[in-house]
Amino acid sequence: MADRTVTCCIAGGGPAGMMAGFLLARAGVEVLVLEKHADFLRDFRGDTIHPSTLQVMHELGLLDEFLRLPHQKAEQLSGQVGDTVLRIADFRHLPTTCKFIAFMPQWDFLDFLAGHAERLPRFGLMRRAEARELIEEDGRVVGLRASTPDGALDIRADLVIGADGRHSTVRAKAGLVSHQLGAPIDVLWLRLSRHDGDPNETFGRFDTGRLAVLINRGDYWQLGYVIPKGGFDELRQAGLATLQSRLAALVPFLADRVGALDTWDKVNLLTVAVDRLERWHRPGLLCIGDAAHAMSPVGGVGINLAIQDAVATANILAGALREQRLSETDLALVQRRREFPARATQRLQIAIQNRVITRVLGSSGTLSAPLPLRLAAAIPLFRRLPARLIGMGVRPEHVRASAA
Repeated sequence: MADRTVTCCIAGGGPAGMMAGFLLARAGVEVLVLEKHADFLRDFRGDTIHPSTLQVMHELGLLDEFLRLPHQKAEQLSGQVGDTVLRIADFRHLPTTCKFIAFMPQWDFLDFLAGHAERLPRFGLMRRAEARELIEEDGRVVGLRASTPDGALDIRADLVIGADGRHSTVRAKAGLVSHQLGAPIDVLWLRLSRHDGDPNETFGRFDTGRLAVLINRGDYWQLGYVIPKGGFDELRQAGLATLQSRLAALVPFLADRVGALDTWDKVNLLTVAVDRLERWHRPGLLCIGDAAHAMSPVGGVGINLAIQDAVATANILAGALREQRLSETDLALVQRRREFPARATQRLQIAIQNRVITRVLGSSGTLSAPLPLRLAAAIPLFRRLPARLIGMGVRPEHVRASAA
């Protein structure tokens, strides 16, 4: 296969990579995105599109078309502790165009972005192409080597962006140092049918020793069942009947359908990791999204942090890339812009993991609602703070790079 030369090569066709590629190409930068799979169809990827991301779609002029795709809306989030239902977050007061979370399969979101990006003359998407090695000269990354069905492919680029997720090959090959911040939980993702008479809302269910999040996906429930870190093997040894009975006890209205979980193939394990690179860049290379900072599933904000990274990357780097004057100082500006939001969000996630989730999983007596939930339930104004943190995040980004 003939080698390629582009201005920017992006490893990873997830939310960070696709959005960065789209925005850079829109700003006149020649971009090639590498996606190791043939399509975007993967079960139980994060499917939350938060108000901050919907605002980006609005600023791109794509929101109306985007919202014609099938999705469910959540204007509020609730938690149920024992028999008590508590309102936790209310998005209806956010200063954004869309005052709700949209639940949409991530493959639909990525297909939508790819479809619009591929209309741009400077955008390219290569599927079944996986970054394997970095190409370096005189201490600078000048491209990468990818594996494809037709053999190895060398791609020369002024900038390589690692957007290949929490198990990033790019960051490993670059020798970038990652700090593990701790995650005492893992999550089992599964789905069960949704029946007439079920609740309409997306909500969290807390009870003695157990915790789950239920996402209304129209005709089915997507469940995130939280377990202690490393507890999956023990649960498997106990058998599917144990998982079924625990789910039925935690969410009684699902008791008549937990039997549908008749094979472990229907249970997907998310091994939770929270980490952050000390340095996100080297000359000629930048990591963004989960490749720079793997997030906990708490709040479902990982996708939206990745999108915000992509917007900042395009805003800061498009001009320098277009004019072929990119320096490592420019790459450092991206980290400087996005490191504080990542740090602040991870700090909050870890606090919730340690003070709320671990307490619930370790409880054995009557469970009372944690203080933050009680405050949000009792004082409507308090619901705006979690709504802002979940819906908009810390330092939301706005599209500035103009179309070329």
